Amino acid sequence: MKAKSNSSTGGVGIVGLLGLLFITLKLTGQIDWSWWWVLLPFWGGLAIAAVIGVLCLLGWALTRALSAKR
Repeated sequence: MKAKSNSSTGGVGIVGLLGLLFITLKLTGQIDWSWWWVLLPFWGGLAIAAVIGVLCLLGWALTRALSAKR
């Protein structure tokens, strides 16, 4: 009989820790960055997804345009 594991994967990750570090440094006055730069690590995943989505859309449009010329 196999034992069940209650462990889970996931968590904050390196990007989340970097974002929390930036927020802590900003709130304690150690860095004088704009809030845009401080919160940038939290928007990284969304930016990557948006770039991939735009590239897929451009590829689809190019394929459609080339097949219409035939």
